[in-house]
Amino acid sequence: MTTSTRGAAKVPAVLVLEDGRTFSGRAYGAVGETFGEAVFSTGMSGYQETLTDPSYHRQVVVMTAPHVGNTGVNDEDPESGRIWVSGYVVRDPARVSSNWRATRTLDEELERQGVVGISGIDTRALTRHLRERGAMRVGIFSGDAVAPEAELLSRVQAQPQMKGANLYAEVATKEPYVVPAIGEKKFTVAAVDLGIKGMTPHRMAERGIEVHVLPATATAEDVYAVNPDGVFFSNGPGDPATADGPVAVMQAVLERRTPLFGICFGNQILGRALGFGTYKLKYGHRGINQPVQDRTTGKVEVTAHNHGFAVDAPLDKVSDTPYGRAEVSHVCLNDNVVEGLRLLDQPAFSVQYHPEAAAGPHDAAYLFDRFTSLMSTAQMEAERA
Repeated sequence: MTTSTRGAAKVPAVLVLEDGRTFSGRAYGAVGETFGEAVFSTGMSGYQETLTDPSYHRQVVVMTAPHVGNTGVNDEDPESGRIWVSGYVVRDPARVSSNWRATRTLDEELERQGVVGISGIDTRALTRHLRERGAMRVGIFSGDAVAPEAELLSRVQAQPQMKGANLYAEVATKEPYVVPAIGEKKFTVAAVDLGIKGMTPHRMAERGIEVHVLPATATAEDVYAVNPDGVFFSNGPGDPATADGPVAVMQAVLERRTPLFGICFGNQILGRALGFGTYKLKYGHRGINQPVQDRTTGKVEVTAHNHGFAVDAPLDKVSDTPYGRAEVSHVCLNDNVVEGLRLLDQPAFSVQYHPEAAAGPHDAAYLFDRFTSLMSTAQMEAERA
């Protein structure tokens, strides 16, 4: 429930975590109430891309950077057609936005889209609490939604958990659409939308790929109806343990040995398709400054992340799967979480982070070139056959 109120910065607000800890501040954006999973993002920029990333569906994002909103909001940077976060938490909102591309302020955009937020709280203390206790359910209340803390806590604790949440179909496109290649068309890719970000098909289009974006409910027949040179599985929200449909489609792709690339949720889908399990991280990885090592080259990349689940695959050996040998190709240097998988006997790989990274960094953009290389090789082998 939200209401739109000008002058929200003067309205008291309270944030209530499911373990009972509370923070008092001021309303930011829309006034009302909202619920979700409290998570923190360590990015110092790119807030517009974060807000519009479908992977943040049903999450309340806490910004660790103290000053947010400095560059306002424009119409070029969104990763989708709307804001997906269920709530927004900042310490010091910008009093004035200053950027030649800005068309409105961040708080105006939050209010326009009905996103309830809170400002003026100690986000450092909140982040430390989430690191120690883990991501948890949270509510933000302002205006008429404010009530005695015991009542607010009861409302927060009545909300569903993120573990077991089936969310990807809620954010995916309902109808197929095509992103044309930029310049000469070299390949056709079927992209299964599980919460795709706008920059992802653009990165492929830049490389001469015509991208057919398909709904999350797409079948293997739908995928191959576009006669793809490669198949892509996108990022998305929720628990990968609920994604039996996409897993079955990916297994069909693996059986046909079509070049395959997955990002984020797509990495978890590949893990499940190969027979690995998935699990929920304590507080996840979110931000644009996470160090990952590409184990195939030894290079360390600074990368953009947004995931609360991970693949449970062995780091120290090559695994046998129904589709050939598989290994962990990328690993997070902060905590040794699996950040990528690749098959050694057919053209399929995935990464847990975001190489499209519209807000930067761009260290991992080469992965799109790796995908085009796999498709080029497959084309040459088909021609020789």
